[in-house]
Amino acid sequence: MDVRAQVSHMNQDAREALARRIRSRLSHGDGQAADHDVSIVGGGVAALTLALELHLSRPTTRIMIIEPNVHPVPEITHTVGESTVEVSAHYLRDRLALGDHLSSAQLRKMGLRMFFSHDGNTDIAQRMELGGSSFVPQVTYQIDRGRLENELTRRCIAAGVEIVRGRVRSVELATGDGPHVIVSQAGDTVTRTTARWVVDASGRNRMLPRQLDLKQANEHDCSAAWFRVATEIDIGRWTDDPTWQGRLTEGDRAMSTNHLMGEGYWVWLIRLASGATSVGIVADPAFHAFDEFNTLARAQAWLREHEPQCAAVLAEHADLIVDFRVMKKYSHGATKAFDGRDRWCLTGDAGVFLDPLYSSGLDLVAIGNGLITDMVTRQLDGEDIVARAQISDSLFRSLSDMWLAVYQDQYILMGAPTVMSAKVVWDVAFYWGFIGLLYMNGRFVSLADDPEFVPHLEGLIALSNRVQRFFREWAAVETGTPSASFVDLYAPLNFMVTLHAAMTETNQDFAEQFDANSRLLHRLAGQLVETVLAEKHSMFGDDDAMRQLQAWQQDSLLRQLRSAYRQDQATDPISGGWIVTTSPTLQPS
Repeated sequence: MDVRAQVSHMNQDAREALARRIRSRLSHGDGQAADHDVSIVGGGVAALTLALELHLSRPTTRIMIIEPNVHPVPEITHTVGESTVEVSAHYLRDRLALGDHLSSAQLRKMGLRMFFSHDGNTDIAQRMELGGSSFVPQVTYQIDRGRLENELTRRCIAAGVEIVRGRVRSVELATGDGPHVIVSQAGDTVTRTTARWVVDASGRNRMLPRQLDLKQANEHDCSAAWFRVATEIDIGRWTDDPTWQGRLTEGDRAMSTNHLMGEGYWVWLIRLASGATSVGIVADPAFHAFDEFNTLARAQAWLREHEPQCAAVLAEHADLIVDFRVMKKYSHGATKAFDGRDRWCLTGDAGVFLDPLYSSGLDLVAIGNGLITDMVTRQLDGEDIVARAQISDSLFRSLSDMWLAVYQDQYILMGAPTVMSAKVVWDVAFYWGFIGLLYMNGRFVSLADDPEFVPHLEGLIALSNRVQRFFREWAAVETGTPSASFVDLYAPLNFMVTLHAAMTETNQDFAEQFDANSRLLHRLAGQLVETVLAEKHSMFGDDDAMRQLQAWQQDSLLRQLRSAYRQDQATDPISGGWIVTTSPTLQPS
């Protein structure tokens, strides 16, 4: 039987597989074979999830992970990033099929929760609280990173991913279509291997950014210190106040990612399935110098000064503190994340790390790994992806820049409960209505196929940036105390329920849903501006407030947002309780 006859007898799947093999061979026309299709430098969560996603998307892909650390790692491992939000939870549970592990070996999270400073921070019940009174439908998790990394390692090995121990000494990127050369060392043994693609997942070592001069500094100068306590710290037991205890209709505050907020800082408390509790201090040096909390003894003293109730609870378990780590000026970016022509990519902290406040690190891993998988599998199947990689790189860095604006210069708001509580609600609404919606519907990966959608993204990014600046402007003239003691950021807010439901429902007409979300977010921004303007009109004796008021009234974009809010509010009202005023006529809730 001749070749033509053989092909004619193949079914459709077999013909497509043959076509992919032919395209792949043609694309590697120099004839130089590689030991692996993809070599990943580093063996943390970013590396392991990428390897698993590549395998699930293209099972024939030959993948190697070069990892300097010994596995299995300790369960209580010293890695920041223990909280997932909707995108990262969806990525782990649904894209990577880790649902059984997450439900049996990790903890369900009850959203984020914040307690704002009040009267020396000696009584949690007296602090204004922001958080949900019930679970949201989309399940998220508190993650023991050691447990997760060990499970991912097992699954990668079962999938045929080659994991070798060693420290990468050099990467010789190929010119043209030849394979890259990776040299690693384990003890006295030096190994040379080749790969079609190299992905840097080396974390803050940032191998390729150093080699290719890709490091990008930013002006977000915050630093962190954190430690683990080998026991469960339950913030729900810090008071017996019946009103405080009765705010939740289900769940447990201890299962939230708890934040103790103050001007220029926040402290996290995260319960983990291993029985430990993670405790961290994050601060802006404009308010709290790094050397005030950069050792365990200094961190304990800092907590006694700023968070005495928390410090007293931790002191009871001081003998159970198992580690301590610091990270000065943790935020950084990269001038490029993906290169389709030279066949390299960055993922995880090797590329971008913004801020731990909203747990966006694993979200960026999920989004970035999806883009990398799309590029790599297409190229290995013979497709020219150079232009596609450029689009994906631009998208990823634009998204990172927008996300950075959510954090940079915003730590001053943490001492202004009215402003910060509104910001958190807005930030979560925007995340659900924009980033979450796009991710759940696979739109980050498909953007290269739909360039006409780019202006719509740019419009929402511009909206986000203006609202973030509005929060800073508002905080500069905010002098009152909050009129509410509790802000429920989900159940009573109809727009939050709408945005959350739309994010999790992936069978809708995407374009129609995106437009509806965009209109709703514009109306929410208008409601915010309108409400703050109405309250600040009474500050006649404050010249700074009056000047700011006039500037807001003259701002053309803010006028458009206010108009959009007023136009539809009578016929399609959106909840207003998320904006806490300081009006003396309002009573505490």
